[in-house]
Amino acid sequence: MRQLALLGLVFAALFFVPFVVPSEAWQNTILMTLYAALLGQAWNILGGYGGQFSFGHAAFFGTGAYTVAVLQVQLGVNPWIGLLAGGAMAVAVAAFIGFTTFRYGLRGSYFALVTLAFAEVLRILANTVPFTGAGVGILIPLEQSAANLQFASKAGYYWLVWAIALAAFLTVWWIGHSRFGARLMAVRDNEDAARALGVDPFAVKMRAIMLSGLFSGLAGVFYAQYFLYLDPAIAYGPAISVESLLVPIVGGMGTLFGPLLGAVALHGVSEASRALIGDLPGISLVLYGTILILMVLFAPRGLAGLVRRLSARRSSRETTNV
Repeated sequence: MRQLALLGLVFAALFFVPFVVPSEAWQNTILMTLYAALLGQAWNILGGYGGQFSFGHAAFFGTGAYTVAVLQVQLGVNPWIGLLAGGAMAVAVAAFIGFTTFRYGLRGSYFALVTLAFAEVLRILANTVPFTGAGVGILIPLEQSAANLQFASKAGYYWLVWAIALAAFLTVWWIGHSRFGARLMAVRDNEDAARALGVDPFAVKMRAIMLSGLFSGLAGVFYAQYFLYLDPAIAYGPAISVESLLVPIVGGMGTLFGPLLGAVALHGVSEASRALIGDLPGISLVLYGTILILMVLFAPRGLAGLVRRLSARRSSRETTNV
């Protein structure tokens, strides 16, 4: 329960950010950090707790984003309905990818490559079919209204991503304290041993990929409504997949707060580099790559593991002194 209480305190504090941070530039920075934490937590469900490394989470993100955009622009459907539809379509895509990979026992690098291939196939399809705007992209008309899921200030968007992120973090907390989570982590640690103990790896992994796809799809819906523009390279491009997996790897895979720590670290470095160096093209990628190498070498369990290790050392020293 300590974890849940800490999670409640963190998100309660985050809720009041628009009230205590008047600058919209800083609100945007914190908003995008929460958005990155949401992406990372979505990947963490499947990759961190399930041990299934996906290189193609853009497939779920892009499906959610394009669903709300196409429904809104082409069919005039209210984007609040599009929010639900985007999540549902992302779950459907996740179920299809999961069925076609887990049913035939694909795991490890094979699963990673197949997810990457699915994302690329969807990018090509979005680049050719006319109702997505093809290569030109799709522009969502600006109609600022809460009823239209468009807000006049950053605060409205902030609370939207806050609510989705809170749902994702609560889901991960539940995974860490449920029978389903125990089975999922057993499959991650040793799938054959888990099967011998009566766990159905296929069913467990299917539930995990659908939950992961749901929150990635909802992140895509948020992105579409926030930026009001999509094209195939944005929605299904590798940048989304890379950010999704980089955040929990840096923060700590298979931990509740790892994606939040990773998002804060990466966006903090990005903002610091922008302030010191300016918008030098590609500098963020260079820094991200450097951070990833350092984390793999010196803190393979991420920032969450590093904090835990330092805390254990401190407790050990205090015990010794006593």
